[in-house]
Amino acid sequence: MINGTTRLYGIIGNPVRHSLSPAMHNAAFAAMGMNGVYIPMEVTDPAEAVAGLAALGFVGVSVTVPHKEKVMACLDEIDPVARKIGAVNTILFRNHPESGKCISRGFNTDWLGANLALAAVMKLAGSKVLVLGAGGAAKAVGFGLVEAGAEVIITNRSEDRGRELAQWLGCAFCPAGDVGGIAGSALVNTTSVGMEPHIEVMPIDSASVGHFQVVMDIVYAPLKTRLLQEAEGAGCTTVDGLSMLLYQGAAQFKIWTGKQPPQEVMRAALLEELARSTT
Repeated sequence: MINGTTRLYGIIGNPVRHSLSPAMHNAAFAAMGMNGVYIPMEVTDPAEAVAGLAALGFVGVSVTVPHKEKVMACLDEIDPVARKIGAVNTILFRNHPESGKCISRGFNTDWLGANLALAAVMKLAGSKVLVLGAGGAAKAVGFGLVEAGAEVIITNRSEDRGRELAQWLGCAFCPAGDVGGIAGSALVNTTSVGMEPHIEVMPIDSASVGHFQVVMDIVYAPLKTRLLQEAEGAGCTTVDGLSMLLYQGAAQFKIWTGKQPPQEVMRAALLEELARSTT
């Protein structure tokens, strides 16, 4: 029940109506008997949003596209890892113990979500991982893998963007046309290729999928993309897009509440909401 003592959480972005995060976090609050509610909020101005959320007494919010980078200039403090990545997906509001002023602090849990999703099925240190894409997700995924001691190779259709990210990460770049010659421990698709409604499209040639032991796709609509179907057919271990969403969300929950949430409950809620939203 929502009442005068309910603690407020949410997600800001544009759009956010499709977000699965409310189902995940609200299920965790209910399972743990916590009086909290997590709501989606469509936001066009991150500075006004942060000020308003602080004034309204929000405890924490998730940040999604297109505000992950712009919101950094609106915060009082930024975690060193988030600053290094150059993007924030989590904000914690807390009152300063002396002044009582509300302090906003930004974090990034995307990289942690990707690492945990992969670490559940493979050893990251010493592995060789091909990352498809050069956007914000690729940056977070690549950062996490490099931190974990993996050898990372970036490939991207736009060679300039791909080389720029590879240089930032201190890793190798492979032109899209040469990917067929690469074999490794894992392949991670961080692009939107294969997302509904273009579910028959592949981000990489089918013949190259079997060159990797593990294939992960951050796309979760559909849950089993054509890339993952092809990977299963080639005998690869697969990691679906809900895994990264789940693990980064669990890390957010821990930042906000100091408690470890029930991940099995959160995943069940994600699957239920995904099924509901696609019927």
